[in-house]
Formats: sequence, C-alpha cells, structure tokens
Amino acid sequence: MKGLLRAAFLDPNPVVLLEHKGLYWSKVPGTEDAKTVEPEAGYVIPLGKAAVAQEADATKLRQGETCVVITYGMGVHWAKTASKQFPGQVEILDLRTLNPLDWEAVQAAVRRHGKALVLTEEPLLNSFAESLAGRIQRHCFQQLDAPVFTLGAANLPAIALNVELEKQMLPNPDKVAATLGELLGY
Repeated sequence: MKGLLRAAFLDPNPVVLLEHKGLYWSKVPGTEDAKTVEPEAGYVIPLGKAAVAQEADATKLRQGETCVVITYGMGVHWAKTASKQFPGQVEILDLRTLNPLDWEAVQAAVRRHGKALVLTEEPLLNSFAESLAGRIQRHCFQQLDAPVFTLGAANLPAIALNVELEKQMLPNPDKVAATLGELLGY
C-alpha cells in the first residue's frame, strides 16, 4: 500500500485508494503475509502494473491443470488460502490498480492458463469484475478452456454490521476453494 500511496501522491491526476480494513495489522486469519517490513523511503509501485502474487507449478501448467485468479486487495489473501487445496494449480494475479488496468498482464495470464476466475469483494451485479470477465471472454475466447468464472459478494445494498452476516455476504477462502474446484474440473 505504501508504494501505491506514494505513486498516488506523485501522480498529477486525482487518485482514489481503497484498502481493506481487515489488512490493517493483518488481523484477519489468512492475511498474515500482508505483514511486511517497511520498504525504503522512495518505494513506488507504478499505477497500472499488476503483479503475480503466486505462480502455478510449471509442470501442471504444461499439463493444462491450472487456472488464474485475477483479483486485488483482500481477494489475493482469500485466493492464497483457498489455493492450498490445489497445490501448484493456481496462479494469482494481483491487479493492484483497477484504472489504469494492466490489461496486457490479464491477457497474458488468461492465455497462459485457459481458465480464469475474477474475484472481488464487491457485489457482482454490474460490477468491475463482471465487466472484466466479459472483456476477457471477448478478447481471449479462442484461448479459453472454460467460461470465465466470477465470484463476489452477495448482491445486497450494504455490508452488514453484524460479523456473522458479513461473513455470509462476502467471499471467503471456502467459497473461493469451491469455485476453484468447479473451474479446475471444467
């Protein structure tokens, strides 16, 4: 987040940053690797540059047994936890920014794996995730071995203030694992 925040300060255009409250101090189970040593003072992550947060096993990739999860924020941690059930089969592409979008990285990952899950915390109806899934299907159709899957929050007007209801609404590692199982078995 520090690198993105610094990039936002340096950019002459307006920039909106969103950070999941659960990543602060990594209090949510499964987000322990969000804790990092503070980078050097001039650390910048370029806006519009995605990063591979987890690579798939090269052998499983050659055998066509992999997929890519395209996500950002808390989705990265949900995907990492869920992917433990599918050792070496899941690449995770952390978008880091939605606009500008690293479309080249998205296309390359989808073409490499042939199966993609777009994971978001937002409700799916009319969402960025559904728009991206449609764009992937339009431009990478020939390389797809399965429809582009999407997973997001339930289509409710607001996040519940009750912790148990919030858990029901939002994606979590179990929901991601179930979707990954379906996608990899397609």
